[in-house]
Amino acid sequence: MSRPARPEDVDEICGSLPETELGISWGDRPTWKVPRGDKGRGFVLYRAPHKSAVDPVTGEMYDDLVVITTPTEVEKHALVEDESTPFFTIDHFRGYAAVLVQQSRLGEIGRDELEEIITDAWAARAPKRLVREHLGG
Repeated sequence: MSRPARPEDVDEICGSLPETELGISWGDRPTWKVPRGDKGRGFVLYRAPHKSAVDPVTGEMYDDLVVITTPTEVEKHALVEDESTPFFTIDHFRGYAAVLVQQSRLGEIGRDELEEIITDAWAARAPKRLVREHLGG
C-alpha cells in the first residue's frame, strides 16, 4: 500500500486532474467540477452536516463527509460492501452512484487507492474527449 491517504490529498488529487475547478454546488458546498466553467459537473463534494447522515454509535451528524461520484452503482456497491474500506452510503443516496467517506477515516486506505477512486469519479463526469486525452482509449 502507498502511504495512508490524508484529507488534503482530496484537493491535491482533484486539482491535478485536467480542466477541474473547485466551485460551489448544493447552495454553498465546495465541489470539484469538470470541465471548468458553467458546464462543469461535480465529481467530489464536501457535504454539510445533515440529519440524513449520522454516526450510528453517537447519533451525531457527521461533520467531515466527502461525497465521491462512482462511474456506476456497481462500483458504488463494491466500495461500500468492501469492509476493508471506509466508504459507505445513506438512504439519501439510494439510486445515486456515489459513496461517502469521513475525512477522518481516509487513512484507512492508501493515497494511490484514493487517487484511483477520484480519477474514476472525474472520468465519470468529464467530457469523453478529455477522458480519452488524459487516460487514453
